Amino acid sequence: MVKVCRRTPSRLSSGWKIESEFGWETALTAAVTESQSRPDLRALFLGFSAVGLSGFGGVLPFARRMLVEQKAWMTAEEFNAQLGLCQFLPGPNVINLAVVVGKRYQGVAGAIVAPLGLLAGPFAIVLLLAMLYDRYGSLPLAQSMLRGIAAVGCGLLFAMAWRMGMALKDKPVFLPFTALTAAAIAGLRWPMPAVMIAGLLLAGGVAYWKLGRR
Repeated sequence: MVKVCRRTPSRLSSGWKIESEFGWETALTAAVTESQSRPDLRALFLGFSAVGLSGFGGVLPFARRMLVEQKAWMTAEEFNAQLGLCQFLPGPNVINLAVVVGKRYQGVAGAIVAPLGLLAGPFAIVLLLAMLYDRYGSLPLAQSMLRGIAAVGCGLLFAMAWRMGMALKDKPVFLPFTALTAAAIAGLRWPMPAVMIAGLLLAGGVAYWKLGRR
């Protein structure tokens, strides 16, 4: 009896095995990373509670730092796009943003829990501060503190606007719209709804033209 032996290319089969294992490991790593970066209801509540307790008169800079830099729940471009959408919706921008982020990760329950965490702590603090202001608000020291807090809030807003502008693609094309909007509202005193609608049409048209060229 004659046995016929066939030699299989071990290098090729080994390569297939390594590639297969590498593919499985990559997919598993991506799944684990996605599950770790996906916040649950508790993380949404605590994250937005920290944002709400971080500042007075405006917490958008703290919301961006938490969402983009600390938790990495959104990219810088996603934050710009979602904030732009929230500015066209009725209500405070940061509350709209909390609803959008909560709905994105945990559905309707997340859309309720995220803004609840954002508002619960500040609501209790504001009640306490209102009682204190009613009693001591006329003091010169209290007025000086309020003016200092307002100045800090303006600085934080300018810093956030700078970082958002740096995250834009095609800066020479889209940054002039920022300057035109500021000039129209702050300088010319044009009504904000008209400026927002005109800016949306112009910027949207430019974006559509840019995408059509690619």
